[in-house]
Amino acid sequence: MTEPSPSALSSTAPAAGAKPARFDTILRPIRAFRPAYVPVVMVYFAYGALGLIDVTRDLWIKESLSYTPSQLAGIAVWLTLPWTVKMVFGELVDTVRIFGSQRKSYILIGGTLMALGLLTLAGAAGRWLTFARTDHLYILGAMLVAIGTVVQDVVADAMSTEVVERTDAAGNERPDDVVRAELGMVQLLGRLAVSGGVLTVAGMSGWLANFMPRQDVFLIGLIIPAISVAGVFLRGHETAELRPIDWRVLGGGIAFGALVVTVGVSGMPLGQEAVFLISMAVVCYMLMLVTAELDHSTRMGILFATIIVFAFRAAPSVGDGFFWWTLDELNFDAAFYGVLRQTGAVLSIAVMWMFAKQLTECSVTKTLLLIAVASTVLSFPNIGLVYGLHTWTEAVFGFGARSIAFVDAAASSPFVQLSMVPLLTLIAYYAPPGHRATWFALMASLMNLALVAAQLQTKYLNEIFVVGRGQYAELGPLLIWSVALGFIIPVGAIMLFGRQAVRHAAVKH
Repeated sequence: MTEPSPSALSSTAPAAGAKPARFDTILRPIRAFRPAYVPVVMVYFAYGALGLIDVTRDLWIKESLSYTPSQLAGIAVWLTLPWTVKMVFGELVDTVRIFGSQRKSYILIGGTLMALGLLTLAGAAGRWLTFARTDHLYILGAMLVAIGTVVQDVVADAMSTEVVERTDAAGNERPDDVVRAELGMVQLLGRLAVSGGVLTVAGMSGWLANFMPRQDVFLIGLIIPAISVAGVFLRGHETAELRPIDWRVLGGGIAFGALVVTVGVSGMPLGQEAVFLISMAVVCYMLMLVTAELDHSTRMGILFATIIVFAFRAAPSVGDGFFWWTLDELNFDAAFYGVLRQTGAVLSIAVMWMFAKQLTECSVTKTLLLIAVASTVLSFPNIGLVYGLHTWTEAVFGFGARSIAFVDAAASSPFVQLSMVPLLTLIAYYAPPGHRATWFALMASLMNLALVAAQLQTKYLNEIFVVGRGQYAELGPLLIWSVALGFIIPVGAIMLFGRQAVRHAAVKH
């Protein structure tokens, strides 16, 4: 697997001397956009726009629920698991038509589940749903939103590989470098759409959390699934690809899902860890089945690149304790968090836009190494805040905690979306016909299992360094360890497997 040659982007490059290079950079994503991309972009936009409820949800959890940061990290493990069984939805999308549809019907089902989840959260916050405890209603609502989002994401992933033509008007195969560059641009446009959704609602999310009842914000959130549903019906997209059900994937996925539910309901000791290990085994086995027809070098190249990205996404976070500390000790409010999210979204879009060429052509290894180092360095201001840096800067330079938090959030926010573009391009490039949704879902499942690993590590760190409402004495060591592991895990994987990934990519071509 090699990087696309400059000719790969010939369809979007200006004629020699027509425009300065800087204009080509600015116009590249606009020129690359096609009407066929509308359904994909709108689903991803809606995913980002779900951030409309984020500030309200986080404040409501702190105000009205009884969970500790450690328990919330454990709950996040379960909420991440629907993403690890994407192969079930992917297989259905590839093989089962509902009312004659393999795309629109599933988008509608996903939107319905998201709406039900938002209604459940609204009912819990407004106390007009009483069939379960508020704590449990939160989990139910959040799980419905997660499942609905997963279903829609599976369809969008499949469509993102279909909207790029593999043959020209005469039926001849298009050059690989051209196809891969276009697939990379679709993935970049998808990440831009996610960031665009975040940007659209970020400031509003803080404002709504400050001035509106919690239940009303969740009800306003119902517009989000409507956007994603409107996208696929507006531009009508279906696929002619249909194959028989692979019961090894579908049956195994359903059995795995049933096992997850059983373990979760039973409350067995180390249940999350058991589910994680079983999930890894199931997903890796299914990936072996789906990639059996690829040549050895291709499989090895994908394997080593995937290990690196898995390690990057498996790095732990500090958990909810730091957010609570900024509310209680630094007096940050909902409106300020809205400003932080909006600024971060603006910069995410700007960085991805300006570096579109590099992101669609640079290797996974180089991109993630840069992001790992930069993310670690940009975590230092938060550590400084916990240890009183803002007191010193305010006395000496005249700026305090809010200025430090603002600069830190602005500088670090683009990296989350940047890290996904090379991997998504890789996945899209090798998506086999007839298995596109299943392939994308399995690879996404593996990547989301990395997030489960991250949440488990976050839970362990919060059990070692106990932080709670008003109890922040151990927040400093907790933050230092999370930052250190966030550097050691991905950089270690890059050092161990980066050369093998590059070598097998070179052998492929």
